[in-house]
Amino acid sequence: MLLTMGKSYPIKIKRDKNSQMTTIMKSKFKKASLLLTGVMVGGKLFAQTPDTSAMRIDNSNYVQPFSHGGLRTFSIGFEGGLLTPYTIFSPGQQDFKSPHQEVGYGGFIKDEIIPGLGIQADFMAGKVSGAITAVDQGTGSYTSFSTKIHYSYDLTADFTLANINWGTKKSFIQPYISVGTGMMNYTATLTQNGVPATGNAQNDFYIPVGAGFKINLATGVNLDLGYQVDFVNADDFDGLVVGNNNDRFSYAHVGLEFALGARSKPQMATYNPVNSMRTEYLMDDQRLQIQVNQEKAENAQLQSSLNATNSNLATTNATLAKLTTDSDGDGVPDYYDKCPNTPPNTPVDGSGCPLPVKKPDVKVYVTQEDQKVVNEAVKNLEFDFGKATIREHSDESLNKLASLLVSKGFSLKLSGYTDNVGSVSANLRLSKARAESVKTYLSQQGADPSKITAEGYGKSNPIASNKTDKGRQINRRVEFSMF
Repeated sequence: MLLTMGKSYPIKIKRDKNSQMTTIMKSKFKKASLLLTGVMVGGKLFAQTPDTSAMRIDNSNYVQPFSHGGLRTFSIGFEGGLLTPYTIFSPGQQDFKSPHQEVGYGGFIKDEIIPGLGIQADFMAGKVSGAITAVDQGTGSYTSFSTKIHYSYDLTADFTLANINWGTKKSFIQPYISVGTGMMNYTATLTQNGVPATGNAQNDFYIPVGAGFKINLATGVNLDLGYQVDFVNADDFDGLVVGNNNDRFSYAHVGLEFALGARSKPQMATYNPVNSMRTEYLMDDQRLQIQVNQEKAENAQLQSSLNATNSNLATTNATLAKLTTDSDGDGVPDYYDKCPNTPPNTPVDGSGCPLPVKKPDVKVYVTQEDQKVVNEAVKNLEFDFGKATIREHSDESLNKLASLLVSKGFSLKLSGYTDNVGSVSANLRLSKARAESVKTYLSQQGADPSKITAEGYGKSNPIASNKTDKGRQINRRVEFSMF
């Protein structure tokens, strides 16, 4: 529109093909091109933080893949930069051929919805200006324009690129692109014949399209380098209506982004969910290996205990075998036999040595007094636990019984029993050994071993409960039957 002092009139200018593109900016174009190149390109665009998980599992700040609970999604940012009517899109169609650079500033708040996609609300303000070569409109020449952007608000979708990688836990630089829509309020000022004229404030829609990259400076702090082209839904953003093309301008900015929330949580925008899947797999594998190692250690302990038990059992069996083996069959175990290799059917004494010729048997009767001696011997008879060794306090009663057997020539049957602790075979051997031990003792005291029989019956025929210590002690016994 044509702006005069206090009034404004719309002006349409027809482009002169012969005069177009004759004085296109040189130094300004170079500066803007270098700025764009620095934003869009860069040798370190995809630089990554090295991953050392091949050596060890780094699960610091680990978050379950695709879970939002442990991530910071919201962030805020502040930025400043340069505004210019020059853009990378059709630069030859600008109304003013000599764009200037002005300062712009703004801020944003962003919510990362999913890894790689965020919704961002932006604010921006500043000034866009430029100059024009002399163009005769019949009413004078416009030499420059300046548009003050009072405020602009837009909502954009930000797409983070190159943030999905198996081997990298966290990317160091995140390139991004953005697109959205917004509303701006601005006032354009045109200078004609050296006299500036300012029009009324206007509101128009615009479409922001941008690209850039963010560099991680610290946990939750990123440097934002971006370039944005704003397509205004009007052709008089610069104060002139020229041709049929809407106006546009660019905004190259530098800013800082701060993630909101606890510092212990990683920022979703820099978070790599695919690598978290790899970390989770390695953690599961490590946990499984720890469990396997624990099972191996437990199995080794069980095997060691089993070997010790088998060794003790072998020692016990060897001792029992030594106490019960009678190689010459004379009724005296080899351990106590002082006269080995006695001829078969030869009467021997308690030490295994042959007896004098036996006198004819004399029939005798067991009296009540005799039975008392037997009962007393049974009552006082005790063995060491798990052994056939007779305890010393049993000797007195057994000595009286031996004297009775010698004086009256009684026969004696010894029946050994055990409790229910241990295997059947071990209990049979132990009960037999105990009965044999009593027989040997009585024989050593002068009793005729040929009149004494010793048998072992193991844990059979209990006379008390095996559920108590006292009951089991009672069941560990040797019964005497004298006749």
